Amino acid sequence: MLYRLFVLHICLCLAQTAQAGPWLREKGAAFLAVSFSTTYFLDTSSQTYLEYGLTDKMTIIADIGIARLRNSPTGGYTTLSFRRSILPADRTSKLAYELGVGTGWIGDEFLPHVRTGLSWGRGISMGKKSGWTTIESAVNWDLTNQLHVAKLDATLGINFTDVTAGMMQIYSAHTVYDSIATIAPSIIISPKNGKYRPQIGTESQIGNIQNSVLKLGLWRDF
Repeated sequence: MLYRLFVLHICLCLAQTAQAGPWLREKGAAFLAVSFSTTYFLDTSSQTYLEYGLTDKMTIIADIGIARLRNSPTGGYTTLSFRRSILPADRTSKLAYELGVGTGWIGDEFLPHVRTGLSWGRGISMGKKSGWTTIESAVNWDLTNQLHVAKLDATLGINFTDVTAGMMQIYSAHTVYDSIATIAPSIIISPKNGKYRPQIGTESQIGNIQNSVLKLGLWRDF
């Protein structure tokens, strides 16, 4: 039971950054996001997420997360994967698939997995403001205990000004034992002369407000 709950927790608290989705990085371009989250009870998690354009048609991804829960051993995961587009580059809507391998851990137990994913997204307009929307699905196929975790995430982002953008995200995770969902609003600040974009937000588990999380992050494009 402890392992099942832990897996679901890290799937939501360490959900992929909003810059994930169907868009590919140009060859040689990179994106880095680091984040830190904490609850009122001092459960903490951190994530490092990196995308790199290996070619114009393939983006490689490193996703590393660590969770420290008050009633569980420290654990986390590392996944290396690649993303390729399915639709032609000139299409307004973007569709891409992702394949990867990695391992999770809790205490001294290592849990290898395979990740498969499919994501859709497109740019949008709301009046004079631009934005984006994505829907991302993924399955982590656990190779140890056969505890497969399915995820479905949705993001709506709006560029309020040249400096500020807002996001509303819904993360969900499901196993044969349980399902949980989290709603996550946040603000991203893009200083005109700065290299880093701070992200400030919250995450609240639907039906269990006590599991609310404060999230602080930094994004950077290279």
